[in-house]
Amino acid sequence: MKRPEASIAIQVLPKHASGDEALRIVDKVIAYLKSTGLKTVVGPFETVIEGDLGILMDIAKECQLICVREGAESLLTYMKIAYNPNSGTLSIDEKISKHI
Repeated sequence: MKRPEASIAIQVLPKHASGDEALRIVDKVIAYLKSTGLKTVVGPFETVIEGDLGILMDIAKECQLICVREGAESLLTYMKIAYNPNSGTLSIDEKISKHI
C-alpha cells in the first residue's frame, strides 16, 4: 500500500464562542473533514487527515472559513504536519493500529 504524502492534525478553537456554540462550530468543521473522502480520524482534541499536501492545505484553509461562516468572530487553529514527498509519511493506521 502506498503511503500518504502528508498528514495533518488540525484543531480549531472558535474564539468568543463557548459551550454548545463552540461545539456546534467544531462539529461543522469535523463534518467537512469527513466529507472530503480522505482518511480521517477524529480524536478528543484534534482531527487527523491524510493525503496530498496541497489538497490538505486547501482543506485546512476551508476549515477556517467554515468557522467564520458559522459565526466565530475569530479562531485559533493548531496544526501538526507530517510531510515526506519522496517515500510518503506513516499512515494513520500505521501509527495507531497496534494501540486499538
